[in-house]
Amino acid sequence: MIIPKEVKFIINELRVNSFEAYIIGGCVRDILRGVEPNDWDITTNANPKKISEIFSSPLQSPNKEFGAVKSFTDNKFGTVAVLTGSKNPALKEIEITPYRVESKYSDKRHPGEIKWAKTIEQDLSRRDFTVNAMAIKLPDAKSAESYHLRTDIVDIFNGQKDLENKIIRAVGSPEERFDEDALRLMRATRLATTLGKAWKIEAKTLSAIKKSACSLKLISKERIKDELMKIIMSEQAKDGIELLRTLNLLKEIIPELEEGYGVGQNKHHKYDVYEHNLRCLEYAAKKNFSKYVRISALLHDIAKPRVKQGDGPDSTFYNHEVVGAKMTTKILNNLKFSNKDIEKITKLVRFHLFYYNVGEVSDSSVRRLVYKVGLENMEELLQLRMCDRIGSGCPKAEPYKLRHLKYLIEKVSQDPISVATLNVDGKEIIKLLKIKPGPKIGQILDILLGYVLSEPEKNKKEILKKEVEKLGILSDENLEKLAQKARKEREKIEIKKDEMTKKKYWVT
Repeated sequence: MIIPKEVKFIINELRVNSFEAYIIGGCVRDILRGVEPNDWDITTNANPKKISEIFSSPLQSPNKEFGAVKSFTDNKFGTVAVLTGSKNPALKEIEITPYRVESKYSDKRHPGEIKWAKTIEQDLSRRDFTVNAMAIKLPDAKSAESYHLRTDIVDIFNGQKDLENKIIRAVGSPEERFDEDALRLMRATRLATTLGKAWKIEAKTLSAIKKSACSLKLISKERIKDELMKIIMSEQAKDGIELLRTLNLLKEIIPELEEGYGVGQNKHHKYDVYEHNLRCLEYAAKKNFSKYVRISALLHDIAKPRVKQGDGPDSTFYNHEVVGAKMTTKILNNLKFSNKDIEKITKLVRFHLFYYNVGEVSDSSVRRLVYKVGLENMEELLQLRMCDRIGSGCPKAEPYKLRHLKYLIEKVSQDPISVATLNVDGKEIIKLLKIKPGPKIGQILDILLGYVLSEPEKNKKEILKKEVEKLGILSDENLEKLAQKARKEREKIEIKKDEMTKKKYWVT
């Protein structure tokens, strides 16, 4: 693994000032997994004041490719962020934190007191999980670009062994780690989900999470949402949500979702409400759909347990999309999603049950659906319908009628071929030819549109005015013949355009 020059430069600056410096935490875990880190963290025995002094004024690295280095942000945890000027997002800002130990967490969120530690081993002891509690000591910055990392790793909690076995294990006592920061309950689940399918949470850590689940109430919704979204946006999103449920965490985040567990559906569905929602999310993740589709796939049937009538194959869920939209708004507000996200996701949930059958639904009905949902949201609404079908046990995500609907949506959304696109209008023709309003105006406009459709470059006011003057001297009979010809040509173009749109979606 080649360590970036920005990281090596910062470590070297600390060393030449007689301080220790290590690469630390999640980036070490990723390096050992052969994955490029999303960010880089450095720890040192220098205190925040010394770190800031070293990087307080612009410094020039030996290799000037990434420009000046300047420090900022000295917070209560002593972290100093160094701006490197790198074009790589993972290296633009590198955090340096002093070795530290923390006193008891009184609120399961913040340590009562921060103290600077003397050794790297003390700092590693405060970290959450063994795979995150490793550090790399770089050789001299003047040595070769690459080297064998494992000979330079500080690993006092067997993080490398857990990494090899794909295990999430708390550092020291799991109860103490979760008592310090209850967000670690979510973080354990997120890591077990995002690191790969084979990853598991160690038994004692798993048990401690279940016992401490209610502590999640003390964590800010913003922090919970951030961890939840990392799970939802991962490849194993379905497994992640199910893990939250088995760990008693889901009821602390979206209890409404768990209401669907074991609630049977009708003859149109293969799975219960909860399993259906998870399978919809699974398909959205498989197809790499947007966060809007993934969240709406998870929540689109959230109201079914509350509106269910009857039981067995003929049970009904009247208005579940309307009630579900209201529940979705409440859930997302509680999790502190932005108003923009809430509006879009709620709209997808509200209209996911749209009805469409080829030959039964008119263009005007489709046009009304596009108006209500918004053309910009239609593709994601159709993707949600695909998720809904797969989640119901249907073999095909996109049957003929869904492709036909796509065709109709594009058809009704296309700008019509209209004289309104011309750079002259009826009023200008009346003024130019000094005539009264009448059929002649429409005939001239039709003829002009024919010119422009054949040669779009003619759609300029001066060119069209000259054409108007030429047409103005023609007899009514000749003018009508030219207009009829232009209308027929326009009709051919419209038919051709429609045929191309049909071909695009493989419909007839």
